[in-house]
Amino acid sequence: MEKKKILFVTPEIFPYFPEGYISNICRYLPQGIQERKNEIRTFMPKFGCVNDHRHMLHEVIRLSGQNVIIEDTDHPLIIKVASLQNVRMQIYFIDSEDFFKRKSTYFDENNVFYPDNDSRSIFYAKGVIETVRKLGWDPDVIHCIGWISALVPLFIKTVYKDDPLFQSSKLVYSIMPDSFTEKFQTTFKKKLQQTNIPTAYLNHFRNPGYEQLVQTAIDYSDAVCVTPGTSKRLRTYLEKQEKLTLFHPEDDNYVDLYDEFYDQLIESDKSAQ
Repeated sequence: MEKKKILFVTPEIFPYFPEGYISNICRYLPQGIQERKNEIRTFMPKFGCVNDHRHMLHEVIRLSGQNVIIEDTDHPLIIKVASLQNVRMQIYFIDSEDFFKRKSTYFDENNVFYPDNDSRSIFYAKGVIETVRKLGWDPDVIHCIGWISALVPLFIKTVYKDDPLFQSSKLVYSIMPDSFTEKFQTTFKKKLQQTNIPTAYLNHFRNPGYEQLVQTAIDYSDAVCVTPGTSKRLRTYLEKQEKLTLFHPEDDNYVDLYDEFYDQLIESDKSAQ
């Protein structure tokens, strides 16, 4: 198959985060797909724990300067970039003085869930999409990983459904072992309505939390990847949706599986036309 364009929307990437299950997949999957002669773009939030100087991040002025509006408040979008020189892979960082400056990720130093994590997820999803639009890059596949990226499929299928850049994009969502038990603010649904998402698409968010986010991502994705440890409830929900599904293997030999999975997804769309 000809070269594919894959957009990876990730929560964390090694070495910007400590080595771990999620950060390794988010590093080595894009790297492996790029090494198979494909074109990629990879994003992650620029959390305060990511050291700009150590990792040689710099702001991309031509991509920065946009605002993401949440609850009638303008939040400036800052785009930074860094390169993994040894593998020639570039990482885009979504930064915000309002949402991503704090040193910890989703919980404060007392292990309290940040009350604005709902707004942070909106900002991240919108920030990635708006940056890709500014790049003028039309991905064949948008692969969203973890809950922080779960709103991307919803936005692509609603607010951006008529954008020519995403007309042929296939959406993949990876369920990751990053669950939380806390609930989002009761205003989450209203915040999404204010971004022009129709109310009919927000049925899961009467009592929004982790499971509702993932269910929404499943609903508006074309295919789903399941990692070991995914809850029985989410597996059962996914089975009912009859989506194209990839079960992430227990070992590290997964890049070719995903490469073939992307091909299968793209080809299934062509054969349906």
